[in-house]
Amino acid sequence: MTQPASPSAPVRAPAPGAFLNPLLAAVAPSPVVEARRWIAGRVFAPERPLLNLSQAAPADPPPPELRAAIAEALDQPRAHVYGPVLGLPELREAVAERWSEDYAARISADEVAIAAGCNQAFCAAMATLAGPGDAAILPTPWYFNHRMWLEMSGVRVLPLPCGSDMLPDPEAAARLLEAEPRVRAIVLVTPNNPTGAECPPELVARFFDVARARGAALVLDETYRDFRAAEGPAHGLFARPDWREGLIHLYSFSKVFRLTGHRVGAMIAAPERLREAEKFLDTVAICPPAIGQIAALEGLRRLRAWTRGERAATLARRAALEEAAPRLAPGWEVLSAGAYFAWLRHPFAESSADLARRMVEEAAVLMLPGTMFHPEGDPAGRATLRMAFANADEDGVREALARLGRMGPPREGG
Repeated sequence: MTQPASPSAPVRAPAPGAFLNPLLAAVAPSPVVEARRWIAGRVFAPERPLLNLSQAAPADPPPPELRAAIAEALDQPRAHVYGPVLGLPELREAVAERWSEDYAARISADEVAIAAGCNQAFCAAMATLAGPGDAAILPTPWYFNHRMWLEMSGVRVLPLPCGSDMLPDPEAAARLLEAEPRVRAIVLVTPNNPTGAECPPELVARFFDVARARGAALVLDETYRDFRAAEGPAHGLFARPDWREGLIHLYSFSKVFRLTGHRVGAMIAAPERLREAEKFLDTVAICPPAIGQIAALEGLRRLRAWTRGERAATLARRAALEEAAPRLAPGWEVLSAGAYFAWLRHPFAESSADLARRMVEEAAVLMLPGTMFHPEGDPAGRATLRMAFANADEDGVREALARLGRMGPPREGG
């Protein structure tokens, strides 16, 4: 019989690796978390403050109408108790109505689920589609949280490199599907994070057809749909009678209504799939946060004009970037821009992973390196950077480009 340890005897801690899930341990840390470490504790000169262009999130609080709705919600009993796993019925109905209008289609409330943010909606969607040993196609550069979730779930990630226009090729995706019988999904983000590129409606339709022809789903993340430059519906998939057989649409209220801390996202899919997703959502969160849902519902009901103003401001930042881009130093190039993002090529031989840290030191600019959005060793990642200009005004965008243009190659021995 094992004797209990003496109270005075030191307790030997197990080796850290003994209790780590190897799938989780093998996943690199979040790039945003890593980038925050680069500036932790640093003080920047008042005449050259830090331009933090690393995270795609508005820093300003929600508009007054939503802050008032949040304050009023505190007195509502439903704001403090468990709610429906798939979200408040009123919000699901409001999403169905607005999306039916926006996409010239008929979507019902039982085809809408609310999640604790779009990231959770993505995790739920993939949990219904794929398990260990299955695969999913991610265009590169990819959204790093998508890759992280798939890898820690044991789902193989198949990179699909984008072309020079920063758009993926559906024919290349078809070839991957032919070669890999266990591909369960193609994931598209449009407007894209990290590049800002917008997929034209016909390209979205082609990807849906490619996926459907081979029994896979198209997971379409439209977090930034409210900031598209193009007018009209982003695609026509919801008007097709077969959309429920292979489309999962994802959305976030975080950006458009500045509700990042309240965690409210949405998933639109066939009711049968949402019943499976409900198991996942019930297990990881029980229900989405009620106060955030109340605010999102108020936003849908009252802030359409305000949302158009937010879109106009974002497009103005993009226009300032495109206007200033030709004056960049030789070798710098804006490869694409849209929504909250610009995707830049730099002129130096060093990897963007090293350059991004040097930019903090020499230019007081924080951006994420392309290596964080590509497979390890991919030369495209070494040569590129993501600029997230959600928190910069037009002058801030111009100043960021001016600072980059003044940078030279790394000092020898530096």
